[in-house]
Amino acid sequence: MQLADNDPGQTGRVNAHGNERLQTIHGGALDAAIGEILIEAMTPLSIEVALGVQQELATRQEEADRLRRQHVERAKYEAELAQRRFLKVDPDNRLVADVLEADWNAKLRAIAAAQEAYDKSAAADVSVVNDTERAELMALASDFPRLWRDPRTKMKDKKRMLRLLIDDVTLTKGDTVHVDIRFVGGATRSLDLPLPKSCVVLRTTDAAVVQEIDRLIDTYTDKEIADLLNERGVRTVVTTPWTAARIGRLRHIYQLTDRRTRLLAQGLLTPEDVATRYGVVISTVHLWRRRGLLRAHPVNDRGDFLYEIPQQDLPAKFAHKLVYQVDPVTSSSHSGRGAV
Repeated sequence: MQLADNDPGQTGRVNAHGNERLQTIHGGALDAAIGEILIEAMTPLSIEVALGVQQELATRQEEADRLRRQHVERAKYEAELAQRRFLKVDPDNRLVADVLEADWNAKLRAIAAAQEAYDKSAAADVSVVNDTERAELMALASDFPRLWRDPRTKMKDKKRMLRLLIDDVTLTKGDTVHVDIRFVGGATRSLDLPLPKSCVVLRTTDAAVVQEIDRLIDTYTDKEIADLLNERGVRTVVTTPWTAARIGRLRHIYQLTDRRTRLLAQGLLTPEDVATRYGVVISTVHLWRRRGLLRAHPVNDRGDFLYEIPQQDLPAKFAHKLVYQVDPVTSSSHSGRGAV
């Protein structure tokens, strides 16, 4: 079986190429587990690994510098040949002289370009690995756990360290993911990891949160529920704040009874029912609510209310002119806010 790391550092997906089909394993947990094993095993080998990496970097830099110098020397040699050819030409043969002069100028430009590229590369080499940074690198390399967990350590650098330590990793996917690690020198290590959760499971709202939202619907509107969850520090499955729209979608997905239906089941009346009962227009019902004659419960965030049946009958005529001390009941007046 051959392993291929697709999209490293992002999705952490590892493809296992078998003879029959392609198996996909999300590698986030696998990377973390192997990293912890390396941290355990690297204490006596950290200096040796650091020296090996430094030697490899130095060797590659010297080889690259040698090739760049050869390119500059070749350009200079070709320019000298072009110059000699131009100086040997008969001045009376202007056509040939012009061609040789143009060739000489082209070679001189090639020298300038090669020298400029060499200078830039040399400056970049010095800026990447100077004495101070080399000392810092050696200090980090002596503390392998800190180096491995440092967010500034790039994935490609981690892979190079892995190649110095591990020969191969074999994965067997069953009820769990069985991992066999073979280190350089023949030592082996095995471990079993639980199968990673599917995207559907990862993006499913926790059952406790759904139950709490179901309970809060008895008391609050969608926006008030969203604000309450945000105050408690509860986050959605995508770690974004709650909104009224998200609460509404969650009610639809989990088929939670909406607030209006629950209040109607408790015997509350619609504005039309109240108007019919007392023989007034709906605007009078709204006025009674604002005056405190009726206890009103909001059913949504659009200003719609359902009403309790008053303990005593309201006068049908001029009732809106009376002043009552009954406070309207809204969801914002409830103070019972339990934890999720």
